[in-house]
Amino acid sequence: MKKILIVDDLHPAFKEQAVAMGYQVDDEPLITRQQTLDKIKDYTGIAVRTKFRIDEEIFAAATNLKFVARAGAGLDNIDDKIAFERNIELINAPEGNCDAVGEHATGLLLSLMNNFRKADIEIRNGVWDREGNRGYELKGKKVGIIGYGFMGQSFAKKLTGFEVDVMAYDKYKTGFSDAFAREVSMEEIVKYSDVLSLHIPLTTETRQMVDDEYFFHFKKPIFFINTARGEIVNTTAVLNAIKNGKILGAGLDVLQTEKFPALGEQPWYDELRHNNQVVLTPHVGGWTFDSYRKISEVLAEKLRNI
Repeated sequence: MKKILIVDDLHPAFKEQAVAMGYQVDDEPLITRQQTLDKIKDYTGIAVRTKFRIDEEIFAAATNLKFVARAGAGLDNIDDKIAFERNIELINAPEGNCDAVGEHATGLLLSLMNNFRKADIEIRNGVWDREGNRGYELKGKKVGIIGYGFMGQSFAKKLTGFEVDVMAYDKYKTGFSDAFAREVSMEEIVKYSDVLSLHIPLTTETRQMVDDEYFFHFKKPIFFINTARGEIVNTTAVLNAIKNGKILGAGLDVLQTEKFPALGEQPWYDELRHNNQVVLTPHVGGWTFDSYRKISEVLAEKLRNI
């Protein structure tokens, strides 16, 4: 019988629809990695969110595995090379949380441009500083988007009512200009952008792609948003760019090191947490109450095609 092991917290919609398709589904969100290794040989599919990496060890134990369902947008916690070699299908659900990411990126941007974090802290501490918290308007600004997949497109759509000029660069796509963004070169991004937002996957090519040299090429001070993957960006480079005026404010939903205690042990953490030009959120851009269900529904729909 076709069997799926759910090892993470997924909305019940995935299990319900998989069962309706004839699968036996064991929903074990509290299962450990070792327990998974011990029993994964009995399953044709595994569904995971972020609990652990589906790597060579897991694949070696999963002798009957036919697919991995990733409840999220990226596939960076799955060894796709081994999956390809073993003809194991990978399905994910960027359609399920792209709206959440687009809205979150917009929220970070508005917060930065209007000093929401700084103003809120000051008022709570008895400081009323109107001049020091004057903001910028989005209207008329040029927004640069790196990566024009589901996430980049969603962010562009959310910006429609702000009367901005949305430019998008995607190394792997051409001819994608639409009603929400126009395709441009990277040269145009660095020359004209007032805002830069990342919407690209983590790969060997993009890991630590955004460093000191990357920011050096921008001609104007920018507001910088990262809701993609933290490992794409060198955090020290962001802090350096803030100090030298290249970045006016940074909204970071993801960091190159996440979760405590590891995050608190990073040499740049103290400077980051005390910087009023940075707004931080704990990798929740694509994780809303709404996307929780939509991700499972998208996964289940893709399961029908396997």
